[in-house]
Amino acid sequence: MLFDKLRQIEERSEELERTLADPKIYGQPAEFARLRKEHADSVEIVERFREYREVLRRLGEAQHLLTDGGDRELAELAQLEIDELSVRQTALESDLKRLLLPRDPNDDKNVFVEIRAGAGGDEAGLFAADLIRMYTKYAERQRWKFEIMDASTTGVGGYKEVILFIQGKGAWSRLKFERGVHRVQRVPATESAGRIHTSTVTVAVLPEAEDVDVKVDEKDIRVDVYRSSGPGGQGVNTTDSAVRLTHIPTGLVVTCQDERSQLKNRAKALRVLKARLLERAQEEQQAAIAADRRSQVGTGERSERIRTYNFAQNRVTDHRIGLTLHRLPEVLEGDIDELIEALAAAEEAERLERVAQ
Repeated sequence: MLFDKLRQIEERSEELERTLADPKIYGQPAEFARLRKEHADSVEIVERFREYREVLRRLGEAQHLLTDGGDRELAELAQLEIDELSVRQTALESDLKRLLLPRDPNDDKNVFVEIRAGAGGDEAGLFAADLIRMYTKYAERQRWKFEIMDASTTGVGGYKEVILFIQGKGAWSRLKFERGVHRVQRVPATESAGRIHTSTVTVAVLPEAEDVDVKVDEKDIRVDVYRSSGPGGQGVNTTDSAVRLTHIPTGLVVTCQDERSQLKNRAKALRVLKARLLERAQEEQQAAIAADRRSQVGTGERSERIRTYNFAQNRVTDHRIGLTLHRLPEVLEGDIDELIEALAAAEEAERLERVAQ
């Protein structure tokens, strides 16, 4: 069954190659882009399948030599080749099963990262600032672009809420594991007795909605403009440039006052609104299978603690997979690949296990 499915993918890939080589397709830009993406998604699978087929062919030849009853030395060489090829066969079968897993349709999308101070007062706001730095540093390591869409400060160097927009290939596939409650345990700068406090920050990660994902009718949006507040200079604080969008059917409200231009703030707010509407639509679609997913690795509820940052012990612990790293300063500087890759591997293992059942 696996072989038949792989053969179908190979045949489709060859068909796509012929179509893309036809000059007529260039007159249909949208169709050309769609077919090119479909072909690109199949290339690695086809390459692995062809290698797998070659390994099976060589295995068959070696096994024939082994059972032929001929030269003893030749039989020993055939057995060595069988041993090597069998290992490669197992590895390729594992790769092919992984490649055939359905892809998350959001994997290549840009994301909005919403960071909000939770329990802990000013200390939670200060830790929110630490997480903002961690994610922007990580974005720099990945060579992604990022910008602050909206921010609300606490007045002591922290943040009540920040919305980051992170743009880059694979942003969702990497950052989706950051969703949840992040807990910090440390002695606040304002604590004279040296007692360790526990505070929390919530992180929401939303894929950027495309027009094909969410349709927003202008008549369903109420637009309010008002004077911006906070830092930004005289121009920002004396003009009605801040924008608040209310999506009437759902009651969702988005504000943006980061830019001097009302038009720019409206455009930014609309992008955030579309992302939140997409998230709501996806949550409704997945409601039927939510109970089954709650117990799966990497799908912790937002109301649950997913990770603890303990300053006294210099450790970061991800509770979903039981991974502890004793290099907290490096993690807060954006070195979080080890955490993300471990979470991705755990999620993949769970998906493979479900497919095998």
